[in-house]
Amino acid sequence: MSTAIHPSARVADTALIRSHFPALERRHNGHAVAYFDGPGGTQVPRAVAEAVTDYLFHHNANTHWAYPTSAETDALLDNARVTLADFLGAAAHEIAFGANMTTLLFHISRAIGRTLEPGDEIIVTELDHHANIAPWQALARERGAVLKWVPLDLHTSHLDFDAYARALSPRTKVVAVGAASNALGTITDVRSLLAMAKHTGATTVVDAVHYAPHHLVDVRAIDCDFLLCSAYKFYGPHVGVLYGRASAIAALDVPRLEPAPNEGSERLETGTQNHEGIVGAAAAVDFLASLAPADVGARRERLAATMDALHHRGEQLVAHLWSGVGQMAWVTPVGPLPGTGRTSTVSLKVDGGAERAARALAEHGLFASHGDFYASTVAARLGVTEDGLLRIGCMAYTTVEEIDRLLAALHELRP
Repeated sequence: MSTAIHPSARVADTALIRSHFPALERRHNGHAVAYFDGPGGTQVPRAVAEAVTDYLFHHNANTHWAYPTSAETDALLDNARVTLADFLGAAAHEIAFGANMTTLLFHISRAIGRTLEPGDEIIVTELDHHANIAPWQALARERGAVLKWVPLDLHTSHLDFDAYARALSPRTKVVAVGAASNALGTITDVRSLLAMAKHTGATTVVDAVHYAPHHLVDVRAIDCDFLLCSAYKFYGPHVGVLYGRASAIAALDVPRLEPAPNEGSERLETGTQNHEGIVGAAAAVDFLASLAPADVGARRERLAATMDALHHRGEQLVAHLWSGVGQMAWVTPVGPLPGTGRTSTVSLKVDGGAERAARALAEHGLFASHGDFYASTVAARLGVTEDGLLRIGCMAYTTVEEIDRLLAALHELRP
C-alpha cells in the first residue's frame, strides 16, 4: 500500500479557509448562511478586499505619469499580469484585463471577424455558456460565415467528439469551446479538441470561466490561441482576464485609439481599466497560493497543490450530495457521475421548478442559484427551459455539514 500523503493534507483545512471569508458570518432567518452560488460568483476573502481598499486609499491614479501614485499603479498592474500569468501558465505580456469575459470575447471576436470571408466556418458547442456562442453567431450573420454546432450527448453529458471531428474542414477558421460546463459541471478534453483543430489552421478560443476555479489552467498544454476567465469566479473582484498567445494578439486587428499602446496585451485593453479590480484579482491568486505551504515551491507550484487539494475535497462533497439526492424521487441530478471528469458543481432538476426550490432553500439560509445560467442550449436539450435547474456549487469554503443541511431542506420539498 502506498504511503504517499495526498496533497490535500498539505494545504489549509476547510475551517482555516473559512476563517478568511467574512461573508460566512452572515445569518438569515436565524441560520448561518451557506453559499452554494459560487459558480455564479464566489465570496471574497479578507485579503482580496484589503488589497482593493489599499489600492484605492493609497495608490489610486491613472497610468504612465511621472509622480509616485501613478508609478505605483503601473507597478501594481505589472505585478497583476505576472500573477495571473502564473495562474494560467502564460507569460505576463500575454495577459489582458477587461470588464468581464463576455465583453473581452466580443472585443476579440470582432477583430477575428475582420479576417472572415463568406463561407468560412466557425465551430461552437451545445455545452457552452452563450458568452462563447453569441459573439460567433453575430459574426456568422455579419460576415456570412457558417456556424457549426457540436452536439451534447445527453447520455454522457459530454460533447460528441466524433461529430466534432466531422465538423472540422479546411474552411474551419474558428473553434470556440468551453473547458468546463457551468451548468452540468462537465470537464471537456479541450487539449484533444484543439490539437485536431490545429490541422485546419483555425483560431482557437477557450472559455475557462467555470474551469479555472476548479483546476489549474495550463495554456501551454492546452495550446490555445485565446483563453478567458473571470476573477470573481475564483474569489476575486468582478474583472475579466484574457490570455492571448503573443503571436495571436499581434495578429488581431483590434479597434483602438491611435495614441493607446499597440504592443503586447495592452493593445487589447480599451480605455482606463478597473485598476482596483485588477489588483484584487492578483490578490485572489495569491490567496489561493497561500493555502499551500511556502516550501512547496514557487507560486505556480503552490497553486497546483492548492487546486489539486480543493478538487479532491470537491469530489468528496459531490459524491455525498449525489448520494443524498439519489434517495429523493423528486430531485434528479444531471451531468457526469461523481469522479468521472466533472467540477464540484451539480445541477438538479426539482419537481415544482428550480425557482420555487431556491426560494425555499433561502429560508433555511441556503443560497443557491436557479435558471439556465446562460447555458440556454443545455437547458433546452434537457427540457428544462421553463422550470430551470437548481445549481449547487461546492467551493473552497463548503463543508459536509452544509451539504447535510441542504439535503435536509431538499427533503422538505417532497410533494
